Formats: sequence, structure tokens, C-alpha cells
Amino acid sequence: MGATNVRQLKVWVKAHQVVLAVYKLTLSYPPTERYRLADQMRRAAVAIPANIAEGFTRATSKDKGRFYNISRSSAEELKYYLYLSRELGYIDSSAALDGVVDEVCAMLHRLWEVVLSGGRREG
Repeated sequence: MGATNVRQLKVWVKAHQVVLAVYKLTLSYPPTERYRLADQMRRAAVAIPANIAEGFTRATSKDKGRFYNISRSSAEELKYYLYLSRELGYIDSSAALDGVVDEVCAMLHRLWEVVLSGGRREG
């Protein structure tokens, strides 16, 4: 039987962990970036589980897939911000976080494929 609550989806749980990590990471950013890069990173990170949640409640496969795809796009956006943060010297290495975000992207892609193929299994 499939998930009955979005918090039962492994991809949502992992995406939520990314949000928490991004919030902690951006606390150390310079004050000049508080409402710029750090804010953009937080917004992109929060959009990942938020769009998973919104897609989870949609009735049609097409709608679900659309929100899962938006979520994956936000994850890709976050990957760029992590890269930029390293290039600017705001973080030494986000390799562990990069790996988790890559995992989320892969999970979202699989979920998107399952949903659009008419599969019943989510999670």
C-alpha cells in the first residue's frame, strides 16, 4: 500500500533534511548575503519538500508529476547556489550536502517516472 501522508515519503523526509542543513549552513554567511544568496538558497531548499507535499495531494498523475518536476527544478537550483557559495568562499565544502541533494533529485526523477507511467507506488 502507498503512503497516506507526505511525511511517509522517503524523498520528502530527505528533502526536509536538506532544508534543515541549508538553514544551518547559511547562518555563517556574511551579513551582506543574509537577504541575497542565503535567502535564495533557503527559498530553493524549502520549495523542494513544499512542492513534493503539494504534488502528493493532487488527484491526477499529470498534476502530481508537475509538482514533483518543480521540486526537482528547485533542487537543481540549490545545487547551483551551493557551487556559487564554494566559489565565493562562503563554504569550504558542501560535498556531503551536494550528495544528499543529488539523491533527492534522483528520487524525484524516479517518483516522477512512476507517477507519469500510471504506477500506484509513491515513496
